[in-house]
Amino acid sequence: MPRAEPVPLWRRLHGGGSLRSESGRVELAALAHGTGLSCPPAELAGRSVLLAVEDQLAAALAMIELDGVVRRLVLCPPGLSAEHLDLVARTAEIDAAVGATRDFGPAVRHVGCGPRVVPAEIERRGGFATEWILLTSGTTGVPKLVVHTLASLSGTAGGKLGAGAVWGTFYDIRRYGGLQILLRAVLGGGSMVLSPQRESVAEFLARAGAEGVTHISGTPSHWRRALISGAAQAMAPRYVRLSGEIADQAILDRLRETYPAADIAHAFASTEAGVAFAVGDGLAGFPEALVERGGGPVEMKVEGGSLRIRSPRNARGYLGPGAPPLAGEDGFVDTGDMVEWRNGRYHFVGRRGGVINVGGQKVHPEEVEAALNRHPAVRMSLVRPRKSPITGAIVVADIVAAPGIAADAALAEDILEACRHSLPRYKVPAQLRFVPGLEVSGSGKLRRADA
Repeated sequence: MPRAEPVPLWRRLHGGGSLRSESGRVELAALAHGTGLSCPPAELAGRSVLLAVEDQLAAALAMIELDGVVRRLVLCPPGLSAEHLDLVARTAEIDAAVGATRDFGPAVRHVGCGPRVVPAEIERRGGFATEWILLTSGTTGVPKLVVHTLASLSGTAGGKLGAGAVWGTFYDIRRYGGLQILLRAVLGGGSMVLSPQRESVAEFLARAGAEGVTHISGTPSHWRRALISGAAQAMAPRYVRLSGEIADQAILDRLRETYPAADIAHAFASTEAGVAFAVGDGLAGFPEALVERGGGPVEMKVEGGSLRIRSPRNARGYLGPGAPPLAGEDGFVDTGDMVEWRNGRYHFVGRRGGVINVGGQKVHPEEVEAALNRHPAVRMSLVRPRKSPITGAIVVADIVAAPGIAADAALAEDILEACRHSLPRYKVPAQLRFVPGLEVSGSGKLRRADA
């Protein structure tokens, strides 16, 4: 029996939606009779294409136009070094580059694109199940190329959203979290407000409020920065979603206080494993029933404390010669996210590779941060190791205090005393340092480095 030809993204659009950014607004219906590319899309049929354009609106339009037309579409996030960009281009065997300013040689065709649709007679042929390549970095910082298809990126996970949704996200759409929101918006008949990297949190929130954003997503670090900025009240969303980092009880409670009328959910997803679940009961962690149910499209298990996932949303694998297998022989992806069972619920405690060894005792920084963040005077924290000649390492923490709070020695002692009541002694920070802010990576996560 012949396989059904995949339906490309540009054929699955619903007419009423739009994409909006500081560089303009495009009605998705315009793509039926126009293009944002400098050449007819059909001229790129069957090619391996690197998408390396700074403007998110231009990038979104190119993604929509090229799915099903090109053989491979490599999404290049902003800030990638020239060395890594060349590595990605070689590994993906690109023969066309859209929006790239770097010269990849005469064998690679360069195509321009922009944040607007120019009316034109459009032919989009191809019939490919386009490989969508997303970049993710391991501990070495060298990008790994993760292979998805539109089907694995857009499979159903949870309830469907109505056509009236206006999505916003702190994520860049070239990364998994942002791409998920873009696809939810355009495939659901909704609209999306894009946030450029150079726009501050307060500026984005003000624009999201003015654009009537109803559904918005980001990492817990994104949301902590939003609350610290004082601009969170610039919008009144109906749905707030957290993913990408551990959503501790403190951030869930503070978002509930800020947006009492909104549905607030935290989801687990990774570039390799896809979206596994979303929890909307207002509690950190997730019910053990999600692991025990079995038989559904998303299967989960916990082995050696690590969450493992098998589902149609898993990526196909890593691209490149000598690439390691993405999943085990049983088809489960080992996420490396460690969980502990407590009273009928699994709680995330941190990444397997991020443990601090204190005299032979293991400390997950995220677990200590959750304890610190529970203090009413703490808005954000980063726990890190410091070398010790006695124990090998000790735990120290940087703290962002709530606005208007006197960040002094008395407050530090009060925070530490609270930690002593909730953590074993070896996990309690040996030192606190108050800082004005904490650095967040391009993926929206706290930037962690050993000290």
